[in-house]
Amino acid sequence: MDNEKHVDESWKDSVEKGREGSCSDEGCGCGGDHSHGEVPEVNFFNYIMSMGYQVMIFLGEVAHPVTGKTEKNVDQAKFLIDTLSMLKDKTKGNLNPQEEQFLTGTLYELQMKFVEVSGKKDPGIIA
Repeated sequence: MDNEKHVDESWKDSVEKGREGSCSDEGCGCGGDHSHGEVPEVNFFNYIMSMGYQVMIFLGEVAHPVTGKTEKNVDQAKFLIDTLSMLKDKTKGNLNPQEEQFLTGTLYELQMKFVEVSGKKDPGIIA
């Protein structure tokens, strides 16, 4: 049995793209991807990625897609991380292996980033 933990960090690529490709059209709200009206497919992975992206915005790691400014709101970031943690608990046994791995890895990375950014040693969110 393979007990080695694999963390899917693909959500980081989308965050990095958001950092690099910020739209110069102020107030467009595209998040830097210039899709302007294209709605992403509704699925579990996109939902988790969206939540992760919001956490990164609230941690000041990514500029807000509307204002283009980075702002910190660690309380809101913690709320979203706690929401993802609750989702993980409530969906236990109902996710396929890829979904479970993606949620677990994303949650872990966001928790570590929260600890790094907030400077808190015990944020009360590490599962």
